[in-house]
Amino acid sequence: MENDKMIAVLIDADNVSDKYIKSIFDEISNHGTPTYKRIYGDWTKPQLGSWKSVLLKYSITPIQQYSYTTGKNSTDSALIIDAMDILYSNHVDGFCIVSSDSDFTRLAARLREAGMYVVGMGEKKTPAPFIAACEQFKYLEVLAGEEASTPVEKYKKQEISKDGDDKEELIKSLKTIITESSDEDGWAYLSEVGKRLNKRHPDFDTRNYGHSKLTPFILSLKGFEIQARKTNKPHVTNYYVRNSSK
Repeated sequence: MENDKMIAVLIDADNVSDKYIKSIFDEISNHGTPTYKRIYGDWTKPQLGSWKSVLLKYSITPIQQYSYTTGKNSTDSALIIDAMDILYSNHVDGFCIVSSDSDFTRLAARLREAGMYVVGMGEKKTPAPFIAACEQFKYLEVLAGEEASTPVEKYKKQEISKDGDDKEELIKSLKTIITESSDEDGWAYLSEVGKRLNKRHPDFDTRNYGHSKLTPFILSLKGFEIQARKTNKPHVTNYYVRNSSK
């Protein structure tokens, strides 16, 4: 099962605000269990001071990395070296790289080449190559929006965050995937469609569009039909989707 994965969580403190920390670990719990929890930065810098109380609360190990040369990011190098050491330890099933920095693009690709499950997390400014290198990518602004105090505030925050993938491009991908995986009547298993969509658009998340699940997201679009089919197991219903001719 996906949530049985042992995941190394590596955070680039230079590129991530401590205000996202609860959202980061809440989301990680949907993918697996965080084993290694490390954060990298030059902790002598005053701007990282706000992280200190957070590290204790979430039991995150700070890794000190001095900036040896102006213009060079030593923090990135330390995170990359640690990631490779963890990879070769054979103690994890996947990695979560928390950063908005494109310098981790090659690392994400290398970890996936080794068969690792790689989740990226970063802000909307994250460059496309790093997003594409991850198996899944989550926008921190959207994850933080999940904690809004009321459903209305939650929806508004998510609506603001809808610029991850172009919606028209997603619709085209959906139609293609359904055509490729459907039966003779045009019906495709919704869960499988969702998996294939994530592979083609790593940053796709229904929460980017104000929906908590795939079914209501597709229902909000034009050009699709959804069918619920009961199974012989109590309380288990399978959902299917097909392209609408309307």
